[in-house]
Amino acid sequence: MLKTLSSLFSTLCFFAVITIVVVISTLWKFSEGLPEFHQLAKYEPPVTTRFYAGDGQLLMEYANEKRIFVPENKIPTMVKNAFIATEDQRFYSHIGVDPVGLTRALLGNLKNIGQGRRPAGASTITQQVAKNFLLSSELSYSRKIKEMLLSLKIERAFSKEHILELYLNEIYLGNRSYGVAAAALNYFGKSLDELDLEEVAYLAALPKGPNNYNPKTKYNAAIARRNAVLTRMIEESYIEAEEGELAKQKPLVTIQRSNEFVKDADYFSEEVRRVTKNNFGEEALYEGGLLVRTTLDPELQSIATKAFKDNIRNYDLRHGYRGPIQNIELKDDYMDVFKKIAKPDGADATWQKALVLNVTANAAEIETIEGGKGTIPLSVLTWAKKRLPKQAVGSAPTNVTSVLAKGDVILVEKASPTKKLAENAYELRQVPDAEGGMIVMDPHTGKVLAMVGGYSFNKSQFNRAVQARRQTGSAFKPVVYLTALENGYAPNDLILDAPFVLDQGPGLPKWKPVNYSKKFYGLMTLRQGVEKSRNLMTVRLAQDIGMDKVAETTRVLGINNNLPKYLSMSLGASDARLVDMTNAYSSFVNGGKKVVPYFVERVQDRQGNTIFKHDTRVCENCNAEAWDGTQQIPELQDIREQIIDPLSAYQMTYILEGVATRGTGARLRQINKHLAGKTGTTNENKDGWFIGFSPDLVVGIFVGFDEPRTLGRVETGAAVALPVFFEFMKEALKHQPDMPFRTPSGIKFMRINYNTGKPATPFDKEVISEALKPEDASQKVISGGEEKAGDVTEGEENTEAGTDEKVDFSSDEGDAFQLGTEY
Repeated sequence: MLKTLSSLFSTLCFFAVITIVVVISTLWKFSEGLPEFHQLAKYEPPVTTRFYAGDGQLLMEYANEKRIFVPENKIPTMVKNAFIATEDQRFYSHIGVDPVGLTRALLGNLKNIGQGRRPAGASTITQQVAKNFLLSSELSYSRKIKEMLLSLKIERAFSKEHILELYLNEIYLGNRSYGVAAAALNYFGKSLDELDLEEVAYLAALPKGPNNYNPKTKYNAAIARRNAVLTRMIEESYIEAEEGELAKQKPLVTIQRSNEFVKDADYFSEEVRRVTKNNFGEEALYEGGLLVRTTLDPELQSIATKAFKDNIRNYDLRHGYRGPIQNIELKDDYMDVFKKIAKPDGADATWQKALVLNVTANAAEIETIEGGKGTIPLSVLTWAKKRLPKQAVGSAPTNVTSVLAKGDVILVEKASPTKKLAENAYELRQVPDAEGGMIVMDPHTGKVLAMVGGYSFNKSQFNRAVQARRQTGSAFKPVVYLTALENGYAPNDLILDAPFVLDQGPGLPKWKPVNYSKKFYGLMTLRQGVEKSRNLMTVRLAQDIGMDKVAETTRVLGINNNLPKYLSMSLGASDARLVDMTNAYSSFVNGGKKVVPYFVERVQDRQGNTIFKHDTRVCENCNAEAWDGTQQIPELQDIREQIIDPLSAYQMTYILEGVATRGTGARLRQINKHLAGKTGTTNENKDGWFIGFSPDLVVGIFVGFDEPRTLGRVETGAAVALPVFFEFMKEALKHQPDMPFRTPSGIKFMRINYNTGKPATPFDKEVISEALKPEDASQKVISGGEEKAGDVTEGEENTEAGTDEKVDFSSDEGDAFQLGTEY
């Protein structure tokens, strides 16, 4: 018996030794191939880059993994306790592996063999850190062994606090949220310290599978899991039972995060994203956690977007109905077909897709995609005229059947209550096909305060304010007149408005620019040439001063570094970006200083260090700790380059103010503020421009089709672009006091006859106060030009008042741009 027991003991010892050797060998083998874990000491995960508007509102976020890093000591205790209670109750006492939990999981897995259930892992928080940072998510025993070995090493190398920091910042919690701080923001719109108990419990419920507890699709499961977390917190004595039970009774309310971003700023955000990527790289943008302070003014952005979109819609309504999205047969399965038809990009959120079920002379019966039934009465279809070639329209419809047909898929919007129609009445809508851009700047700094790059960012991400190059038309004329003012001309000098013929050379037709009215007005002042937008006066003035000087002014203002030196360029035949033209006008109102448009004020890295600042001026006395009443007020140097004589700049501003009171922009008088600007219309009315300013805002607008074609016979810059400026300035300046334009020292004002430019007499009826330089003593008369410029034929003087909105470059015999002679 003793011999038998001895033999049995020897055998057991032998197998025990063999087992220990095998286990040690296995562990040794796995430990040799373990990844390096010391990198966890300096944890810098990919974090979200955030853009902020000028007033601190959140503009946009960019990230590969939406994460906001929060140090462990800044994470509320309640948040840490909720995750520990749920994921690893013995976190503070185990050594990286929890033997109790491991044994329970092992027994459970043995019991579930053959039942098709996923094996339980019993992973501690430390093991999850090892897996998330250093291993894959592969389901295998080898991965589990590596995970356990790494956990033991991690526990020896780092504190529990650091391990918890790694876990709570790295874990994925659904809704594109990495880490607890991002999850708190994306689910509840709160920072961690603002969360309520029931919200904390929900976040702690998510590591087991965020998609399984999505409150939008699985609300009951989400509530049950949240309440299970609250039960665990009660059992672990992290919260009182009464407190936990009260939290269980509360609903789970999450938010739609996109509602927190600044509205209507998609084009602006995309431009800042592009600038940030180009300057700091893609990795810094999407993983670097940059804090980017932009120049955006959310209030002005909202006003600009509304003014632009309202007027694009108004233009579209003036040019009739283009027809339905599609027409389908009303068979038994028509709703299935209807639902598959996409809602057009650019449609407003309040517009619905609808199907015409029946049409009579007085109304159309419709069904919306949401199942509502309604009618479209004839009275709301007066705009829906048939669109004809060249943006012309037919007569107003007198019968609904001439507009809509059975089976038409259309866009509709609930009729406004102000129209006093039936409760189920709808109005027909369509997405405009005209486009354009708008930009609002601070003329003294170049700060871009608002920008609209098109009718709808969803429809087209192409930013027409900064990317499109369009012919500028008469909006370019102030550059020609400014060049004249810089070269000794005065606002009251006389220029002949008469026929002009240019011989372009052998084999080329003669170039014969004309006024929009096809009339000639004789001698007029330089001021009137701008206010009335006279083409012939502009060409004759450009010829007299020389296109080389006009080209140099164009370069200095930042519009075009290589303007072709053809006379047609004086009428805006060259193309330019809206942002550059608007910036050029900034130099008129800011006293002739050079500014550069910019979108970003400051960039900070994830540690808060400033890595870029637009304002590079040094201010030695700006950082005083307190004001004691004796310090001198710090003065910042003006480092802007003087590119235009301030007296010439003011004269140009004063002339353009005349455009807004007497000229092509005269409707601006209704705003009762000091405003100035210039309309512009290109050949065949393909583009309409208005660039204008107040003493502290400069605004540029152009409207046109992406593939240039006529906007319509009467759609000039005054018709399509000026109304946008009007509506914007009316709202933007509503609560601002009226301010005159700043007058530089040296300007003298003289009362002159508006029509002759001569000093006023007591008998003159049209008298204005003109801004002159000290040297503007005698009046010049420009009536001809150098012989090489071509034959100039003077016609009969016509003193009838008129306004030129349009630039007509064309000759009667051929292409206006086949110019062979440079000046």
